[in-house]
Amino acid sequence: MAALSRMSSTPPQSLILVANARMPSERAQSLQVAQVSAAFARRGVSTKLLYARRFPTPALPEGQDLFGYYNVPEGARPDAIALPNIDFIDRVPTRAQFVPARIQELSFANNAARWISKHAPNAWVISRELETARKLVRSPTTGVFLELHRVPSGRTRRRWLIEAARGAKGVIAISGGVREDLVELGVDPASILVEHDAVEAGRFADLPSRAEAREALGLSPNKPLVVYTGGLMTWKGVDHLIEAARSLPELEFVIAGGMKSDVERIRSLAAGLGNVRLEGFQPPQRIALYLAAGDLGVVPNRSKPLISSRYTSPLKVFESMAAGLPLVASDLPSLREILVDERHARFVEPDCGSALAAGIQSLMSDGELREKMAAAGRSRSSEITWDARAERILTWMAARA
Repeated sequence: MAALSRMSSTPPQSLILVANARMPSERAQSLQVAQVSAAFARRGVSTKLLYARRFPTPALPEGQDLFGYYNVPEGARPDAIALPNIDFIDRVPTRAQFVPARIQELSFANNAARWISKHAPNAWVISRELETARKLVRSPTTGVFLELHRVPSGRTRRRWLIEAARGAKGVIAISGGVREDLVELGVDPASILVEHDAVEAGRFADLPSRAEAREALGLSPNKPLVVYTGGLMTWKGVDHLIEAARSLPELEFVIAGGMKSDVERIRSLAAGLGNVRLEGFQPPQRIALYLAAGDLGVVPNRSKPLISSRYTSPLKVFESMAAGLPLVASDLPSLREILVDERHARFVEPDCGSALAAGIQSLMSDGELREKMAAAGRSRSSEITWDARAERILTWMAARA
């Protein structure tokens, strides 16, 4: 590909995505990275994904490749390259992991920048790691774009962020909240594109019936079912969901997802509740079954920290819309951006188990409204796909370059 100074306003021939992700892993980040990189490859762009060789990394199921595991459709695939890094995070107690985590992040970021400078100095780059972008923007032959999922709070990393953002060709913000905070830091608003996460609609095109899904999961065929899929970090608000379940014994609650330590924490909170079933982490291909089985889903995020209230773009929201699962969601700017209004969700006060319970009970009792929400979500599926997102980003990148 020609050097940056000679680039035209056409999509890149070669694109590199940089993500400090464990592949595969139990975190939604890894699914996002796999789907994003594959969507660019399907647009006819030669794509490489640079990710971290973490220790330990779960083994893929026998006979399955990385992208098949994440339900990426058949077709073009990116080259996935695992880069070395200094990783001893899981060898120390949780309370002592801050310094090892920073070492791991910085070592991966430096190795990614070196790899690109050596092997692909003329490729366009989308980096989720601001440290990698900060190093690459000093090179005149690399078209660097920064993708941000949160704005760091520390003084040093904010300084690095401003340096990287001002040197990059543009910044992809995962939410309007990220964009607003970047502008407040002095980043040029014209250089920022807001692109939320998305969904692979094909995963939800031929779902089993509710009865079939419940049978496959061993769930009651008739009891009203509330479904939560995703991580169980404290800011996700699942503790308030347990509080709501305690006051709604006539409903069944299924929670699928989470790291082992988080699952155990929620299990302790739910002790004695016969209407709560904790499934733990589930492979991506099984999530569709849970969404198909439910009468409604929940997104009970807390109002703090900022990752929850302003920055997050939850995959579960897009997947639920594609699956036609109506939602009860915390009334937060991050979720309002995606769900927009009451056609797509019943919004409730965050940080309040009783408000969440009231919202669940109200929506569960209104079958007609649930059907309307399901139809509204499905109708948006063509707009919120990874392919549509990739096309918009490539067009914007070409114009910025």
